[in-house]
Formats: sequence, C-alpha cells, structure tokens
Amino acid sequence: MKTNTQKNKGFTLIELIMVTIILGILAAVAIPRYVATVTQAEAAAEDAVISSIKSGLETYATEQLMANGRRSWPTNPFTSLNTSPSGYTSGVAGIAGDNADVDAEWTFNITSNNITHMRGDNSLHSWDYVQGVTTSGLEAVGTLGGRIAGAGN
Repeated sequence: MKTNTQKNKGFTLIELIMVTIILGILAAVAIPRYVATVTQAEAAAEDAVISSIKSGLETYATEQLMANGRRSWPTNPFTSLNTSPSGYTSGVAGIAGDNADVDAEWTFNITSNNITHMRGDNSLHSWDYVQGVTTSGLEAVGTLGGRIAGAGN
C-alpha cells in the first residue's frame, strides 16, 4: 500500500480570486476617502495662510494709522507678512505675478488683484484682494474676499 506523505500546500485559484476581490472592494472604499481627506487638508492649509494674511493686513493698517494718520493696506498683501508662505512667488519687482501654475505655489496677480494658490490636484483657487482707497477724504481700508474655486482655469 502506498501512502501519500506529500501534503498539498498553497492556495486554490478560488481563494486567490476572493482575496483579490476583497482587496479591490477595500481600495474602492479607501481611495475616495483619502482624496477627500487630502482636499480638506489643503483647504485648511489655505485657510490658515489667508487668516495669516488678514492678520498681517490689520497689523499693517494699524501701523500705517500710527505713522501717517490713516489706515491703509499695501499694494501686495504678502508684503504685510513677516514670513511669506511656502511656495510664494513674488513676481516682477516683488509686486506682480501671474496666477499660480505650479503645485503648492502662492502668487499675487496685480493685474486681476487676486491671491492665487495651486493645489496638488492642479486646481487653482483664488481670493479677490482690494487695496482700498487712500486719497484724501475717501479713505477706505481694502477687502479680502472668500475662496473662489477653479479660478482662472
């Protein structure tokens, strides 16, 4: 009588297919959640930079009030910051630049008066910036608008 001492080791084709299907389902659920999380993180980082700019603009306006008797904002909002955000491109002579066109780039476009930021998914977001009026009798501090998604695309 012959005995079978060799044991079959390994997985059957059905077991491998089932594992592949389960991994596919997990990936289908996880990838959209990951993308949504990255988008939320980029939006939060943008909000932090814009908040910093707003704070810097208010400090700048207060300094201008003490120096010359009227509150005013600078031509380029980034000049009101002690430290520019990572990825900031000052453009020509530190005043003007085109819209952001590189991942994580921040710019101020003096032509359109927009702060622009390019996200990792290559979507462009912008904020309207108005310096305000500084002529005698018409003094008005500027405004910084909310996020405009997909601007300039």
